[in-house]
Amino acid sequence: MKSTLTVKNNLTPSLKRIQKELSQVPGKAYKYWESQTPVRSGNARRSTSLQGDTIKATYPYATRLNEGSSKQAPQGMSEPTDRFIAALIKRIMRK
Repeated sequence: MKSTLTVKNNLTPSLKRIQKELSQVPGKAYKYWESQTPVRSGNARRSTSLQGDTIKATYPYATRLNEGSSKQAPQGMSEPTDRFIAALIKRIMRK
């Protein structure tokens, strides 16, 4: 006898909530990244996008900004965003 189990359909309500909230992490991380991006002309924010679950910074000085070359973002954007994501996931899992 062969049996199959469809995990997605058999999730408890709390696991469904966790799954839904975790699926929103990339969008929230992108918004946080954007808030950490220095603003002079606005080009860095305009040239950053979320593609799938990846934040793409498509401007020539993205690496320098992320390494902390700006006084507005001395830690860059990746480090603060990584901490934000870790805290967000911890909060989701504790609920």
